[in-house]
Amino acid sequence: MQRAKRWLFLIHRWLGIVACLFMLLWFISGVVMMYVGYPKLTQSERLARLPDLDAARCCIAVGEAARALPADARPSSIVLTSVAGRAQYQFGVGKKVIAVDAISGATVADVGVKDALAAARVFMPGATPQYLDRVDEDTWTHTRGLDLHRPLHRVQMDDPEQTLLYVSSTTGEVVRKATHTERVWNYAGAWLHWLYAFRGGPLDGAWSHIVIYLSLAGLLAAVSGSVIGIWRWRFRGRFRSGAKTPYSEPVMRWHHLIGLAFAGITLTWVFSGLMSMNPWGLFKGGGVELNRRAYAGAMLDPMNWPLGSGDALRLLPASWKARELRWHMLDGKPYLIAVNGAGRTRMINVVERRVDEGVPPEQVMRAAAKLVDAPLIGSELLQREDPYYYSREAHTMMGGMRHPLPVLRLRYADTAQTWVHVDPATGVVLGKLDSTQRVKRWLFAFLHSWDLPVLLSSRPLWDVALIILSLGGLALSLTGVVIGVRRLRH
Repeated sequence: MQRAKRWLFLIHRWLGIVACLFMLLWFISGVVMMYVGYPKLTQSERLARLPDLDAARCCIAVGEAARALPADARPSSIVLTSVAGRAQYQFGVGKKVIAVDAISGATVADVGVKDALAAARVFMPGATPQYLDRVDEDTWTHTRGLDLHRPLHRVQMDDPEQTLLYVSSTTGEVVRKATHTERVWNYAGAWLHWLYAFRGGPLDGAWSHIVIYLSLAGLLAAVSGSVIGIWRWRFRGRFRSGAKTPYSEPVMRWHHLIGLAFAGITLTWVFSGLMSMNPWGLFKGGGVELNRRAYAGAMLDPMNWPLGSGDALRLLPASWKARELRWHMLDGKPYLIAVNGAGRTRMINVVERRVDEGVPPEQVMRAAAKLVDAPLIGSELLQREDPYYYSREAHTMMGGMRHPLPVLRLRYADTAQTWVHVDPATGVVLGKLDSTQRVKRWLFAFLHSWDLPVLLSSRPLWDVALIILSLGGLALSLTGVVIGVRRLRH
């Protein structure tokens, strides 16, 4: 028993020396991230800055635009949007996007300095752009969702927020914005929290392993410290000093007392942070791939699309201004989804040339039966958010994503117990959750940010609770750093 105790003390001492500084930084940066997130351009921000599509000036037929594609290209998605104030078709082909000018039919290629500046001017009218350079990846663009658009043009704007814009070299559109406030605070927030100092340099390939093993060191230090703290506490009686703790030296005494009070939340946050990295493929699961082709019922066929884009826009009420058209197949029937600046949608039945609020529910259910290669065993229409379907503030890691209500939840009898969320108005698949992802939702998202809808709606109590607990973890880590420095000096 004595040998086991000695090993526990050694583990806590030396892992604590390694991990306490990082844990200190994680607690500081975690509070910052509650209010300032990693730079992004949300869907709502992007739509709000697009001009309305003008039926009078738009556009060549999608089939004509598709002639610019490679002969063997089979687009999985088609969007009509605006880039630098000019209508543009964007075809998703494989893992890339091919952009075609919707007026001339020319493929968008070699997006240059003039194109980047033009996109920036339209995105932020009234501000003067200054071209900086072209980068593949930098401090504010580590997001894998930008891979389709790399390399990126950087444009500095002279607005009061000194906004830095990133323009796609593939489509010419603005794909990220980072204000001066975001950039400054992120060095004390997400950049610090996610250890992005190890990204983009010689250690880039090892970044995930560094985060995982530092988190593991912090977890073991916290577990061993919790056990030692309980061992060393006099539940009955007192030490000669009259205290319940054997430590008379102030920093050691406070480390012991704070540890007893805040060990639980420290363990919880370090553990959930480790879970966020999906260590060793723990949450990879055996979930099935969604059969989107069967769900659609037919492939998108731009060459034989039965309705022109300009005609589709003219079908919409004059008061309803579309900023994007999205091509959509559902159960073998073709639709256009018109999206306005607020993100609201109208369905255009291109065969019957009619505008509807949504698609027929029975059509969605017929398609849903083909989405997963397993029986559809249940469905429910959610009218409000719940622990598995909820929105976060735009600046948060999972914020800014579209969560329309009501939403259709489908349950399948496959081995992974897959759930799929579908927008019942459009039939668009919003996402899926298998059993391992639902476990991760609790082990990471809930434990790390207390993101149940009932808690998120209880602000500022949520803020006060998390800040107090963070300060406790910060104090525990700070005393650990002081003790560690003293140990290394001696």
